[in-house]
Parts: sequence; C-alpha cells; structure tokens
Amino acid sequence: MADNSAIEWTDATWNPVTGCTKIGPGCDNCYAERFAERFRGVLGHPYENGFDLTLRPERLAQPGRWRRPRMIFVNSMSDLFHKRVPDTFVDRVFDVMEAADHHVYQVLTKRSSRLATYVNRRYTCTPAPKHIWLGVSVEDQRRSKRIAHLRRANATIRFLSVEPLLGQIGPVDLSGIDWVILGGESGPGARPMNVNWAREIRDQCTDQGVSFFFKQWGGKTSKAGGRLLDGEFHDGFPLGFDKEIDHAKQERPVRLAARS
Repeated sequence: MADNSAIEWTDATWNPVTGCTKIGPGCDNCYAERFAERFRGVLGHPYENGFDLTLRPERLAQPGRWRRPRMIFVNSMSDLFHKRVPDTFVDRVFDVMEAADHHVYQVLTKRSSRLATYVNRRYTCTPAPKHIWLGVSVEDQRRSKRIAHLRRANATIRFLSVEPLLGQIGPVDLSGIDWVILGGESGPGARPMNVNWAREIRDQCTDQGVSFFFKQWGGKTSKAGGRLLDGEFHDGFPLGFDKEIDHAKQERPVRLAARS
C-alpha cells in the first residue's frame, strides 16, 4: 500500500493483485509493467517475478489498518477483473472494501464486461456502496463500448479513465456516468494527444453535466506537459465530493450527494 500517491486524483494505492496482460493499445506502454519488470529476478523483491499476475492475500488487511480515511486507487499495478483472478478472490477484496468503509475506493478496469457481471451478481437488490467507485478505461473510439458495460453495472458512482487518450472518441452517451478523468500518455515512447480530442471530451462532459478531471498532457514524464487545458485546470470530482476538502481528516466516511 502506498500512501501519498503521486496520482493527482487519489490519495493512496492498494494492490492485493499485481501483474497483468495486455488487452488493447492503451496497454502498449504500461507504466506498471515497466516498473515491475525492472525488478524481475531480484530475490526477495515484491516484483521478483516481474509483471506476472500474482494474488497477494497478505495485503488484504491493509485498508483496515489505516484509520485515517483516504481515497484509495485499487490495483494500480494490475486489473482486479483479469480473467485469471478468481471470483473468490474478488469477493475477498470487496469484503474488505465493504468492511473498511471509512475509505473511498476507486476500482478501475479494462475488463468491463466482467466488472458488470460480477457487480450485478453481488449487488442484486441495491447498488454497490457509495464509497466504492467503479470505473473503466477508454483509450479510443473502439474501446468506448466499455462505457455501455459500465452503465449496466449496478453501481452508485461510475467513472471513466480516458487515459492514455490515443484517438478521437467521438460523440459519447455519458448518461449514468459521474466522473471522467482524461490524460495523455507518459514515459518512453509516449504517443502524443491531440488537443481537439481532449476538448471534445471536456465539452461533452460540460454539456451532459458530468464532472471532468484533466490529469496531464503527458510526454517523456507525466509532468512534462503540465495539466492546463486551454489555460485552465480542470479538477472536477463526482458531485458531492470535494477533493480540495481535507477529507483525510474527517471523522466519518465521505458522504456523496445524489446526482440531480
């Protein structure tokens, strides 16, 4: 578990699973793989096996040990809904999130169909708890079908991570979506993001009443291009949640207002 995450839209990361396999062009320059593979073969290192998919049950208790509420990105180094992660282990991760409900959890996947199937099986009568945010990654127009899968999931808070944005998404129905994060690719071989692709998504969020967060332009490093889009910072979060408030010092879980 990493506190004080450098990721602008979260506070901490929790990785009960590490490692993954590629599923689309958004994975081509995966930062997590690049980091993990540096340590392949280093005896005793957490990434001794590089980016091979690994279940880490010893990490399941970590969120319960943090008494101060945090916003936690779940599996920044993997994908909880990878086909090789058993449902029984996904159950254990959700059990922990439900029990340690003083935190907000951000669960992000590219395996959108499995997310919808699992969530709807687990939460049949009521939506997933409001402190468990469920999201999918969308890097180009072809992958935008994941949005429909997410909309089908019985969730309270749904979000999109449009990062890295690799092409024009085009018109998109954002009904049922609470939050959109957008960013360009960073790291070696980063592919550039066209400003008009970013503007199109921002404007659709504005028109459809969806909170918008512009993370980065990307480049050689994540900070290389800055965070300004048309001269402005865009730091939106789901309605009822204000990241600028020091929620980490609150005495109770964040309470999210219903969308109007």
